[in-house]
Amino acid sequence: MSNLVDRYLACWNETDPEARRALIAQHWSPRPSYTDPVAAVTGREAIYETIGAVQEQFPGFTFSPVGPVDAHHRQARFTWSLGPADAEPLIVGFDVVVLDDDGRIDTVFGFLDKVPAA
Repeated sequence: MSNLVDRYLACWNETDPEARRALIAQHWSPRPSYTDPVAAVTGREAIYETIGAVQEQFPGFTFSPVGPVDAHHRQARFTWSLGPADAEPLIVGFDVVVLDDDGRIDTVFGFLDKVPAA
């Protein structure tokens, strides 16, 4: 689990579409699911599109890990932030990631702790 957060956030931070698609193919299970307050998708392509939509909504922003990772068995929870480099993050949340038997990301449950005012 030591590099799970790095692998996961690398997918969210990769802005090159083909490189992002390759990272998702490498690190996510064949039929993963992702659910947060604004998205509920299944499949690698849907996750690829969701990440692209977030990047389009927040151009130039970067996901960063915040604090320790709490993990046991095949699941982990961790806090992340999203914002411009070297600035206060605009969004903070935490995700619970469940891995498949091969150590790939299979299920993600995302929660938002800090969001900008509408």
